[in-house]
Amino acid sequence: MIETPRLLLRPWTEADKPVFHDIINTPAMMTHFGGVAERHRIDRLIDSQMEGQRSEGFSMWAVETKADGELAGICGLRRSAVYADTPVGGMLEIGWRIAEPLWGTGVAREAAEASMAWGWANTDDPKIVAWTSRGNTRSLGLMLKLGMTRREGLDFHHPFYTADEPLGAMIVHGVERPA
Repeated sequence: MIETPRLLLRPWTEADKPVFHDIINTPAMMTHFGGVAERHRIDRLIDSQMEGQRSEGFSMWAVETKADGELAGICGLRRSAVYADTPVGGMLEIGWRIAEPLWGTGVAREAAEASMAWGWANTDDPKIVAWTSRGNTRSLGLMLKLGMTRREGLDFHHPFYTADEPLGAMIVHGVERPA
């Protein structure tokens, strides 16, 4: 587990799935992920994080607020086989999705900074990358606040989208391991 002043980042449990579905699967949250999804798609995301935790010792963890113990979203690190045939294949990715009521409160940044610190302390990776679609200005802004810079040579088309779907055009940012 990772603890910050306001948050606890921890492994997922089965009991988290319905709560995560309710807070994340909203029109505003899913705008840059192809729209509101069926429950099984959201559950698969959590299943993949649970598997990552088992196999690699880390994942995009459940983010819980310490003040009330409520699930706030997801943030952490992963290596996903889905991206094996893209320029980011095998790289350490950071990602986040924080519930709408917490937008603008710094929760995503606090969770992301803690996740990056964990990554530097517990992996040998030379860089951490993140990606999103062009219109996701909130995520792009957070990438810049985390010290990430644009890595055009790593941009790719997400394998979950057809070649003509604009949401599939991923813009990649990255940060090098601190000296």
